Amino acid sequence: MPTVYAQNWGDLQNLLFAESWDGQIGRFRSRLAFRGLSDVSYPLATTLMRLGGDYSNLERHLLRNFKKYAHRSMVERDSVWHWLALAQHHGLPTRLMDWTYSPYVALHFATADIEQFDCDGVIWSVNYLLAHQKLPQALRQKLDEEGANVFTIGMLSECVSSLNELPQLGEENYLLFVEPPSIDDRIVNQYGMFSIMPDVCCPVDQWLDVHPQLWQKIVIPAALKWEVRDKLDQANITERVLFPGLDGLSHWLKRHYSPKEEGD
Repeated sequence: MPTVYAQNWGDLQNLLFAESWDGQIGRFRSRLAFRGLSDVSYPLATTLMRLGGDYSNLERHLLRNFKKYAHRSMVERDSVWHWLALAQHHGLPTRLMDWTYSPYVALHFATADIEQFDCDGVIWSVNYLLAHQKLPQALRQKLDEEGANVFTIGMLSECVSSLNELPQLGEENYLLFVEPPSIDDRIVNQYGMFSIMPDVCCPVDQWLDVHPQLWQKIVIPAALKWEVRDKLDQANITERVLFPGLDGLSHWLKRHYSPKEEGD
């Protein structure tokens, strides 16, 4: 799919909810995962990639020491995927990438930083149903057995017990979407999911370039960001809701009461 530019608020809604009609059940049920970025030039790079250096070899050391010192926050099951989800949630660089089922949550992250309102933002959308058709047979079979479109951490743990097993399942790289456990209200309110790739050094957008039928980039022009931001606030899509607690409340109030710069 091409990169498209939202012309106005109404056009943006049509783009975000395109292809959501499911004629088989007569309901609007999107099969898209969304990711919002404040600058259209930002790549789809994981936090592990952004760490730099020999990050592919650092991954196991990061996770091993996280498990060592986070023992008081034991996850429900001692699997690598439960630990990775917990680590990602608390800011450890991992190969996981955050996505959401909600186009409005993605819009929030594309417009939350008012210091970036001088540049275009972007919403990436990926059809996870079509992406999962390219999974290795063992993973597709697990989804079919469960009648699911997206993995849960528990389902993935039953198929793959270690990071090293991911590339062994198939000859080609692939993109897998998994729902995190409901660790706290933040994950629940953000309607989140993660993507995982067996090749830890492959940026997601590089993989998507080879599969143009799976994705779309919706560019939010800088001139439209203030309107989008104000309407999201009115719809209660704010830090106060998406990051429950005093930190989220403070971030929302700081942004909400920041003056608009001249010329914006």
